Amino acid sequence: MATTYVWKGKTAAGDVIGGEMLAKSKNELILNLRKRRVTLTSAKEKPKGLSFGLGRFRGVSTKDQAVFTRQFSTMINSGLPLVQCLDILGKQCEKEHFAKIINQTMRDVESGSTLADALGKHPQVFSELYVNMVEAGETGGVLDVILARLAAYLEKMNTLKRKIKGAMTYPAVVFFVTIMATVFMLVFIIPVFAKLYSDFGGALPGPTRVVMALSAFLRNDWWLLAAVIVGGALVLRRYYKTKNGRAKIDRLFLSVPIFGSVLLKAAIARFTRTLGTLVSSGVPILEGLEITAKAAGNTVVRDAVMKTRASISSGQTIAEPLKESEVFPPMVVQMISVGEETGALDEMLVKIADFYDEEVDSAVDAMTSVIEPIMIVLMGGVVGGMVVAMYLPIFKLVTVIVGK
Repeated sequence: MATTYVWKGKTAAGDVIGGEMLAKSKNELILNLRKRRVTLTSAKEKPKGLSFGLGRFRGVSTKDQAVFTRQFSTMINSGLPLVQCLDILGKQCEKEHFAKIINQTMRDVESGSTLADALGKHPQVFSELYVNMVEAGETGGVLDVILARLAAYLEKMNTLKRKIKGAMTYPAVVFFVTIMATVFMLVFIIPVFAKLYSDFGGALPGPTRVVMALSAFLRNDWWLLAAVIVGGALVLRRYYKTKNGRAKIDRLFLSVPIFGSVLLKAAIARFTRTLGTLVSSGVPILEGLEITAKAAGNTVVRDAVMKTRASISSGQTIAEPLKESEVFPPMVVQMISVGEETGALDEMLVKIADFYDEEVDSAVDAMTSVIEPIMIVLMGGVVGGMVVAMYLPIFKLVTVIVGK
């Protein structure tokens, strides 16, 4: 199970730096930092607890990174010195936190650090993929080309994220409105009917009694329901952090009808685009697969990629272990196999990514068109069902009055 470590270390120049990094163990943390030429001096696990997402307010979005990288590439290609580029980018950056990081990077480069080393001091912003590609660009003297590829990659990833979030927004909003409407009726409307029926007396229909019981429970014992929801969420969150739990939940997500297909296609698009970008930038295939696995976003895909990496290190091709994993569709495996045979693996991976980006578009549209009527029927069924249940006794009201 991966753990977030809060660490401090020293660079080759003797500067003290620190940050947060996700690693399975302290040894893995040391190895990751060593790749960035940082010597670990102290590390401790980040305290666990509910953060309510507060850390995001100081984060840097994929869109911000893409804009920064695109502008950086253009300036380098125009012949501007590296330090001057960073100075301009830092001054024009609107995000204060990001501007500070850019300015610190500029000072490190001025002090003699390579750009990759300077960026590697800020792992919370610049990923291992980003740093490795920049290092490859500096080594090969094609930094502007590499930055342009990075910008294109980040732009594609940002578009993919927006598509997935956009697909989830509508059902989430409808579900929230349904819950709020149900709670409002149970707390404020149903009690009025309950008092009316209790005054008249008589036996009430079963559906009416169920709705009235739910209303009474929500008004009197709402804290118990809240405790169950919060407790269940905490247990599920803790279970998801375990290796076995995350694997089962991620596999469950992929098996959900319609939604699972979108997730798998998005994961394949992310995997192929990331690996294709790394390979085309000169990053060794084994290192590229390791970085890609960490960025997979799903443990099922990650495990398949890591098994592929282990197989390649023992002499196999990429396509064969991907086929054995039964995670990747036959078309993906076949295209990767052709890419390996023709020596154009990077181009083939990018083509697969472009294809699956379009597939995600189509899948999101299909999912939205299917979910929309389902959510409307669900909302109408819940609210309408309660209304019908509370009006059922009215049909017997005359009989009750006559009986008195």
